[in-house]
Amino acid sequence: MLLSASNQTKAANLLGLSWNEVHTIQERAIQRGLRQRDLSDTTHLGIDEKSFLKGQSYGSLLYDLDESRVLEVVKDRTAEAATTLLEVIPIDQRAKIEAVAVDMWKPFIASIENTFPQADIVHDKFHVIAYLNEAVDDVRRKEHKELHKNGEDLLKGTRFLWLKNLENLTEQDETTFDSLQKEGLKIGRAWSIAQTFFSIWDYVYEGAARTFFDKWYFWATHSRLKSIINVAKMIKRHINNISTFLSHRITNARGEGFNSKIQAIKSAARGFRNFENYRIAILFHCSKLKLHPEE
Repeated sequence: MLLSASNQTKAANLLGLSWNEVHTIQERAIQRGLRQRDLSDTTHLGIDEKSFLKGQSYGSLLYDLDESRVLEVVKDRTAEAATTLLEVIPIDQRAKIEAVAVDMWKPFIASIENTFPQADIVHDKFHVIAYLNEAVDDVRRKEHKELHKNGEDLLKGTRFLWLKNLENLTEQDETTFDSLQKEGLKIGRAWSIAQTFFSIWDYVYEGAARTFFDKWYFWATHSRLKSIINVAKMIKRHINNISTFLSHRITNARGEGFNSKIQAIKSAARGFRNFENYRIAILFHCSKLKLHPEE
């Protein structure tokens, strides 16, 4: 189907139509699809944000995590934006929502609590991992500066070494990594603390996970590593909504899978100045709507 091309200009040329005519066809297809969409079996949602213009311009997306589809896109990342997203779920079906995966962004959390008071909030584990990785990298940067002042460059060029998944290390990486770990560096401690926390998501029972967390929290907050301590305290504030993962096992990883497709759409259109055009393009390609004319 020519209209499925991410580049509307190319599709317009092939069909002998104007860009506006192609866009109107897509918009009408989306409207038809939304009228026919069935959300009766939707139980797990995800909210995430994407930039759509240069600078600090964001759009917020709602995902159906059960069906791996985008349900809606709205401008901004405010509580009002999140509420608009969540109200896509019909009132008579909202009690069926069991859990929502989301970052620790307070406006999103407040909107979820107001719209789906019965649903669990599950802080997306990949956002938590990102916070810990940022803390580890902060330790590396500061220690590198200290070492460099003393004429040592042990940590030069090692940034990605500390952020890589261990399974992705090359033999050379492993050799370098083992050598650095034996140096007793701060970055080695920071890395170990972060990596140890990641195992919390392997637990089955929340009680055991909480016991593990208490021990980890003591270790992290007594590490004398400021960035690690700060993230550990943040995690503690949100631990109730992190441990809910053990009951629902949901993340926004499926939503992240749309990143490349959305980026391709943006690149093909050379960016979007009009947010509604951005929304239509994402829904057209990522919503799994029935776009054919109604019979």
